Amino acid sequence: MTVTTPGGFRAAGVASGIKTAEKLDLALVVNDGPHHHAAGVFTRNKVKAAPVLWSEQVLGTGSLRAVVLNSGGANACTGHEGFQVAHATAEKAAEVLGCGAIEVAVCSTGLIGKQLPRDTVLAGVEKAAGVLDATEAASLAAATAIMTTDTVAKQAAHADPAGWSVGGFTKGAGMIAPSMATMLSVLTTDAVVDPADLDPALRAAVRVSFDRLDVDGSMSTNDTVLLLASGASGVTVGAAALTDALTAVCRDLARQMQADAEGVTKRIVVRVGGARTEDEAVVVARTVARDSLVKTALFGSDGNWGRIAAAVGYSDAHVDPDRIDITINGTLLCSGGVAAGGRTDADLSGEDIVVDIALGLADGEAEILTTDLSHAYVEENSAYPS
Repeated sequence: MTVTTPGGFRAAGVASGIKTAEKLDLALVVNDGPHHHAAGVFTRNKVKAAPVLWSEQVLGTGSLRAVVLNSGGANACTGHEGFQVAHATAEKAAEVLGCGAIEVAVCSTGLIGKQLPRDTVLAGVEKAAGVLDATEAASLAAATAIMTTDTVAKQAAHADPAGWSVGGFTKGAGMIAPSMATMLSVLTTDAVVDPADLDPALRAAVRVSFDRLDVDGSMSTNDTVLLLASGASGVTVGAAALTDALTAVCRDLARQMQADAEGVTKRIVVRVGGARTEDEAVVVARTVARDSLVKTALFGSDGNWGRIAAAVGYSDAHVDPDRIDITINGTLLCSGGVAAGGRTDADLSGEDIVVDIALGLADGEAEILTTDLSHAYVEENSAYPS
């Protein structure tokens, strides 16, 4: 169940030599049609990697035949030379696939500031094109080739009983915060869709999935989510059904990223209800999820609800301190802004923690996925990329 689950798609993952001769580091996904509709969502970081700048341009046509992705180097902060490498990568893929460079998106991930070895990348594209396949093994190789600090490949799919499907893969384990949770992701569907429906459907799915994953508050220069539609199933699908299927796949992938986040020992869901609006609920939940004192307390299995209350209070949302209720793993610890029990009453010994915050103002609600702040996270990021 992955990027080639929908009909009309092939994939490949190869060791090109960007990393080492043995490690998979370059992936290729190809849409064989009959349709080549596409949409994309990119980082809002003002410092954008060269492949993001290139892919934003080509998505202006609303059509893609292929995507080339590499790990081992972000091709960010690499100037004119870096952009030329991204352009040359698209041109090479177009040459071997028999299409135009304007039909090829490019994605990169890895260390910022490192120039990619142009000849190595171009040879890798040709190598990948030679082993393209629609098998699960080929898809797994592609998903593996884009991993950096990820420990497992991340894939998902949704098959509709009507005979069409959505599939995809993603990478992401650190530098995770909106927009799009710091990641590369390719999503595919074989549904016959109105091209005008693709962009809003993708953005709606991303808004409640990848944009709701916030591990460390750090926004990447390379975030990219691409959606390719082949129409190979012959089944016409409306905007609502497409959005629902995309959302299901994206949420699955977001939770896989949460589970594999750098240094993770606790998978945390922060749920906020009773806010004036959904947007304000998101603000409160994200503020709590990013708070270092909250994250370290939960790492220590400490139900220190006072840290949560403090984070709620310094958020930019409207809050009435006398109406705040805080429940952790089903145990009410704060009611009406004051203690409702001991902070050791909640059982936080397991890997999953749910923090429920009720603001008591209206019906706005939202949730953010996050993780704890552990020794391993600090150690991993202090050593990267050594």
